[in-house]
Amino acid sequence: MEEGKRAIITVLGHDRVGIIYGISGVLANNNVNILDISQTILKEFFTMVMVVDVSQSLVEFAELKEQLAGKGKELGLQVNLQHEDIFKFMHRI
Repeated sequence: MEEGKRAIITVLGHDRVGIIYGISGVLANNNVNILDISQTILKEFFTMVMVVDVSQSLVEFAELKEQLAGKGKELGLQVNLQHEDIFKFMHRI
């Protein structure tokens, strides 16, 4: 897949029922495909990282970011969406 068509979603917060359902629902409603997903629970803390394909998204990147942040707020989580190239730049050594 071409670089620039993927994005990284990070989710952090207290574990609760419905986190994956809520986040994946926002993505499905906007035609964003999940390419890879990793999630774990460290004691009571939930962490998840997703790689998604935004090339066919029904909304602009900024709108998708707002929708995910809103769902995160609703679920008591911090949800962040970044373009893959920005994520790589920020985490390089």
